[in-house]
Amino acid sequence: MKKALLATAFVPLIVGGCAGVEPKDTLTETLETGGALKPEHQHINLEKAHLFFDINPEKREVKGKTELVLSVTERQSDFLIDFDNNYQISALSINSLKTNDYTHELGEIRFSLEQPIAAGDKLRVTIEYKGQPHVAINPPWDGGYVWDETENGKPWIATAVQGEGCDLIWPCIDHPTFEAKQTDIVIRVPKGLVAASNGKLIESSEGEGWSQYHWRSEQPQNNYGIALNVGPYEVLKDTYQSRYGHEYPLVFYYLEGKKAEAEKLFNEFSEQLDFYEDVIGPYPFYAEKMGVVETPHLGMEHQTINAYGQEYKAGKYNFDWLLHHELAHEWFGNQVTNTDWDHMWLHEGFGAYMQPLYGQYLHGDFVYHSMMYDSRIGIRNEHPVVSNKPMSEDDVYKADRGPGSDIYQKGAWILHTLRNLIGDDDFFAATRELVYQTTDPKPGNFEPHFADSQDFIDAVNEQTGEDFTWFFEHYLYTAKLPELVAEQEGNKLSLHWQTFNEAAFKLPVEVQVGDTISTVVVGKTPIQVALPTTDAHYVLDPLHKILKQEDYLDAYAKEQPQ
Repeated sequence: MKKALLATAFVPLIVGGCAGVEPKDTLTETLETGGALKPEHQHINLEKAHLFFDINPEKREVKGKTELVLSVTERQSDFLIDFDNNYQISALSINSLKTNDYTHELGEIRFSLEQPIAAGDKLRVTIEYKGQPHVAINPPWDGGYVWDETENGKPWIATAVQGEGCDLIWPCIDHPTFEAKQTDIVIRVPKGLVAASNGKLIESSEGEGWSQYHWRSEQPQNNYGIALNVGPYEVLKDTYQSRYGHEYPLVFYYLEGKKAEAEKLFNEFSEQLDFYEDVIGPYPFYAEKMGVVETPHLGMEHQTINAYGQEYKAGKYNFDWLLHHELAHEWFGNQVTNTDWDHMWLHEGFGAYMQPLYGQYLHGDFVYHSMMYDSRIGIRNEHPVVSNKPMSEDDVYKADRGPGSDIYQKGAWILHTLRNLIGDDDFFAATRELVYQTTDPKPGNFEPHFADSQDFIDAVNEQTGEDFTWFFEHYLYTAKLPELVAEQEGNKLSLHWQTFNEAAFKLPVEVQVGDTISTVVVGKTPIQVALPTTDAHYVLDPLHKILKQEDYLDAYAKEQPQ
């Protein structure tokens, strides 16, 4: 979830903040994430990351130590690690040997080896640092560290950096394709506080005035998804019995004093997992946990420790939309991760579509169509959903530069239209192929991977046995929507599609006359449909199965407050 949720009709606007905190200036270079790979990053992999954080809430200061194990696929001597200049580096070591031969400017740590390392070799880089990190202005939309307090004045801290990148909280390679194969996260906090993070809790320990929590993830995870959550937490735990024959822990870290509200939300964990495992497939991170933590910002898809900050507000469709949306990202975003921000609709379009599907799962078609109508109002159609070029996060999320909120609502409507076109069997098979790289996912036969829009198109084509490239040419790669043009002369109704892409375009359209619904295939060339009388009343696409230009919806949307 990110900035585009400001515009989505699926959800209310709830903005978290940090009153009285003046954010420290952060370089523009650090606040950008993604884009084209830098030359120094094109032939390296991140094998392991060991992250230590010593958090001082009183000073709003972090002292840390990061150890990265890099491997190279080609001979290389020049290296670059992204890291915010709000931190001061006290020591840098390469293969355990300290060096002063490095620079830390413009959010980049640069160093060169006297002797290049060969393809296949590994490099261990250790960075010790201290500083006052960038403060989130409007988390999670404008992220960083969130320094807050509970109602009784205890420290309540979180990180959320999807839009700005991992380099705001740890030395990393700030591109979506750089996920460590194993990550250890050790967080030291003042005694009395709890630190919740990604993966499994390996151990907790205490010393004079401090408590320490060691978390480990042995599966790749989004680098922006590595999260620190600190507060006076209490914990709810349970075990989920999967339909696939295994079990895994459910964990909810909530603020003290909110047990009743927390228990009510916690009851939804297993219900929502039932839906996802039934409709999509196995929960991907069963070897670790399905975890949620209460945060001083709205929410974010932090792998195995999703952030939740909606204050337990009831949803009008009898489920918590935020919990459901962030949980969706364990499949769409964490199990399958886009290769570039340009394909972010794979995270957010699918993630947003899961809520209407869940509404249908719980309550039937009425709720599904109601939720889809709500989301249709927010579609902008000013930029293509996918541009097929390297994009930064800002290139995608800022509406003056890219699709913005369309990766949510329009993405969901593209999927809705596709599902109605190819049918449930092929649609969900293609979805499972995208997520798991198999249509028959079972625990042990899949692992996290990267994908782009073409991978989903290929999956659709494979499952249907047809080439649906034309469909995506019009919906993904073209900003404007197809318009269904209808002209009546006597009892003859002429129909054709007006499009803004040269690719072929033919969609079946339902035509309702009285109580009768018939289906005709409509292309760019007009076809004739006979009406029973010259004054017969007809409705095109009465169930709104197709995403198309509809002027009355645009007019209504413009009247709504932004």
